[in-house]
Amino acid sequence: MKYIRWFLLVLLGVMFRPFHAVAQDAKLIYRININENIGSNTWVYLQNGLHKAIAENADCVILHINTYGGGVKEADSMRTAILNSPIPVYAFVDNNAASAGALISIACDNIYMRRSATIGAATVVTADGAAAPDKYQSYMKGMIRATAESHGKDTIIRDGDTLYVWKRDPKVAEAMVDERVVIPGLVDSTQVLTLTADQAVELGYCAGIAENIDEIVTRYLGFDHYAIKTYNPTAFDRIRGFLMNAFVQALLIMLIMGGIYLELNSPGVGLPGAVAITAAILYFTPLYLTGYAQNWEILIFVFGLILIVFELFVIPGFGVAGISGIILMVLGLFFAMIENIHFDFKDVPLRHFYKALITAFAGIGVGLVLIVYLSSRIGRRGILKNVALHADEEGYLSVSSEPASLVGKTGVASSVLRPSGRVEVNGEYYDAVSINGFIEKGESVFVHKYENAQLYVSKNSEQ
Repeated sequence: MKYIRWFLLVLLGVMFRPFHAVAQDAKLIYRININENIGSNTWVYLQNGLHKAIAENADCVILHINTYGGGVKEADSMRTAILNSPIPVYAFVDNNAASAGALISIACDNIYMRRSATIGAATVVTADGAAAPDKYQSYMKGMIRATAESHGKDTIIRDGDTLYVWKRDPKVAEAMVDERVVIPGLVDSTQVLTLTADQAVELGYCAGIAENIDEIVTRYLGFDHYAIKTYNPTAFDRIRGFLMNAFVQALLIMLIMGGIYLELNSPGVGLPGAVAITAAILYFTPLYLTGYAQNWEILIFVFGLILIVFELFVIPGFGVAGISGIILMVLGLFFAMIENIHFDFKDVPLRHFYKALITAFAGIGVGLVLIVYLSSRIGRRGILKNVALHADEEGYLSVSSEPASLVGKTGVASSVLRPSGRVEVNGEYYDAVSINGFIEKGESVFVHKYENAQLYVSKNSEQ
């Protein structure tokens, strides 16, 4: 009986050994789908997909590409991530790899295309579809050329001579951007270059034609046993990509600055403060989770806010603390958009600085303009007519006009005005704002005017 049991164990071991070997030898392939316009969403998908592929020791990554293009900034970030990837990244062009899609594809180690697919037409265009100015075309041409050159050259021995030939001819990449670059037999000086699959193979840009990823894996990569794992973006990834859009970031900065300004100029804590806090959370959270915003950048923003509050409510006037607070807040918003480690920016491209500057100051500038505009329009006409209280058609006021009769009178500060607070005039208490520095409790005040349901006062000693 003992020998029979031993025989069965050996037999089972022999039977299951091949299956165990197959499992051990199977290759892991990570697929990332790029099936929409290149933007902050696709950049988040690629970044997360590459991180997961590396964490799971994938043998390679295949980008399943079908896009008409998109943002140059996001495409540049994506091509940089691909070029720096420690594992091979291959592109499968399923129908279209136009504009920014062409740049991303050229960054990959190999490009495979469906027979009906095309790649090229990488001219930079404006929002209305017109060609961008020459300086943008020049920059894109240099970037796509550098991407093609990054794959190096092949060494060819011909008639005893050693020749070094580009694996991907940079001139072909340039022709995808600039119609003035001529590729004999393919494109003249009247249009930019777009390649079919056969043309891309002939020029060395396409490593092979395949109809699906399985054909790429078995025919070109030579993997007999493999598993394909697809990165599927979550709803959180989509929200994070949306919040990292440059326009949305500028809008959030506008809400942060505008909310802080309105909150500090009105008594109590209300809606403007809540809006500013919410916008700050939405601004910093995706940047922090993506690795752009560091702890120190968030801290200098918070410290700047503390300095402004300290200046307004503790120190009379507006001086060093207030100006320093504004500078620190702007720097925190600015540096949070730039990927760095411990204040090390040596590997950050200059264009990322420009993009962050434009986004930050666009948000601040538009915010200031809207604050001034809305402050002058509230209560007058249009959708803002009902925001403020005003006289009705019969000439009656919706609030008491009694405080208006207090203009020119004196009273006493019943609380500290920094700059908002309360004053007592004729035995009644009113909300008030100091128009010239802070006023301590108990000081005599002079009423200058009555607006927006508040008295505007100054120290009586200054009259």
